[in-house]
Amino acid sequence: MNYGLHHVALSTPDLDRCIDFYCRVFGAELAVPEARWEVGTEHADRSLEVSRSAARFAHIKIGKAFIEIFEFSNPPPQKLARRSVDIGIAHLCFEVDNVDEEYRRMKDCGMEFHSEPVDFGDGSRYVYGKDCDGNIIELLEAPISCGTPSNYL
Repeated sequence: MNYGLHHVALSTPDLDRCIDFYCRVFGAELAVPEARWEVGTEHADRSLEVSRSAARFAHIKIGKAFIEIFEFSNPPPQKLARRSVDIGIAHLCFEVDNVDEEYRRMKDCGMEFHSEPVDFGDGSRYVYGKDCDGNIIELLEAPISCGTPSNYL
C-alpha cells in the first residue's frame, strides 16, 4: 500500500477571491489553472451524489501540499451554520497505487462509497466514500501522464 495525502478541498462562493487570499496570505501558487464542468457531467454527479452539478475549480500549491478549490454554480450551495472547529474541509484525498484494489479492500472493511471507482478521462481514476464520522474521503490513482497534479510531493 502506498498512502499519501494528495489534497484537501474547499468549497467557496467566489473562486477568484479564495485563490487570491491563499496566494496573498500563504504564498500559494496556482498549480493547475481554472477548469470547470457543466451540467450533464455524469462522473461528477455520480461521485458527488448530486444531480446536475456544475462548478469552476482550480488547484493551488502551498509548500508540498495542494488545495483544490470549488465554486459550485449548481446545485446552489447551502451555507451551513458551523462552529469554528468545523470550517472549510470538503474532503480528504489519499493518493493510492491502485484505486480498484483499495476500493475493494476498504469496502470489505466496512467503508461506504458513493459509487465504484470512475475514470476522470485523463488517465486518472478516483472514488469518493465516507469515513466512520461521515467525512468525505477520496482515493485517487493518478499516473504521471494524467492532467491531475501528481507526483510533485
